[in-house]
Amino acid sequence: MEKDQTDWTQLIPERKMDWETDPETQFVVIKKPKFKNPLLKKYLLPRLKSPDYSVKLDKIGSFAWKNIDGKVSFAEIGEKMKKEFGESIEPVDDRLGQFINSLRRYDFIRFVNLEDISSDSH
Repeated sequence: MEKDQTDWTQLIPERKMDWETDPETQFVVIKKPKFKNPLLKKYLLPRLKSPDYSVKLDKIGSFAWKNIDGKVSFAEIGEKMKKEFGESIEPVDDRLGQFINSLRRYDFIRFVNLEDISSDSH
């Protein structure tokens, strides 16, 4: 089995989901739609309390999510987290990598390659 050769520093995560800030905790709540199928949306959603699942993040996850804007690279987010949380966040690359991987696995984010952005600006 070939090992993943992804260079995380060359990736820029971009949010795909709507979100809001919990007024009490100031933590992020990601809104994941319950249905993608148009028929299910049309017939089932009106009968439900909410059209979305709420995914509540903690302080560190919320900080990372707010920096996932399609412009800031993985490495830059890690640096911001080091400044914000100090030693308590170490090893930041591993922790952030696991978090970003989870977000990608649940289809909350997509990746933009730094080279793609550079070529778009020319």
